[in-house]
Amino acid sequence: MKKITIFMILALSLVIGLAAACTSTTSNTQAPSNTTAANKAVANTTAPANVAPKAEEDAPASVKAAFPEAQSFTKQHKDIPKTEIAEIEKESGAKVPDTDHHSYLAFLTTGGARKQIGAATVVNAGGKDLVVVYENKDGKPYIKEIRADGISADFLKQFVGKGHDDKFQIKAAGGVDDATAKAITKAVQIDILTMQMLYGAEDKH
Repeated sequence: MKKITIFMILALSLVIGLAAACTSTTSNTQAPSNTTAANKAVANTTAPANVAPKAEEDAPASVKAAFPEAQSFTKQHKDIPKTEIAEIEKESGAKVPDTDHHSYLAFLTTGGARKQIGAATVVNAGGKDLVVVYENKDGKPYIKEIRADGISADFLKQFVGKGHDDKFQIKAAGGVDDATAKAITKAVQIDILTMQMLYGAEDKH
């Protein structure tokens, strides 16, 4: 009787041991799977943070200064057609510096509506960057203002109000020498002819 009892106790111990071993094995098998899933979840969560947002083109500080009331700017890229380049160079008597023309449109949002309040370009001439500010009259661009550090305001004011049809008989003034005056005049004339061609209303004459 004692032998039978001891045998049953040993058998029961063996069954319990096997059950524990099975439980332990199942736990160890599932753990890596759960860990992998958790790692994937973290990776998916953190991935967007590692992707830099696409940068938007912005206006340079010199253009922003010309439109202090503007809330946003859009940079425009437009190719000048080859046929038009020849016409612009013929009218200005100077070479078009680049076929890719850039302009900056200034916007103000009021009452939920976004309204364009002006446009400007940056023209390089005489070793200086000039901000040419345009206003629209009857669908055509006219020079409202030209800004440039180190260039006399007396010289630059000669451009105010000029459109693509006007004569650009600009004189050296305010310490600007003849060569610089000529270079700036040609550059600005090319720019306004380009602006008219790209954005202006068609001439009726």
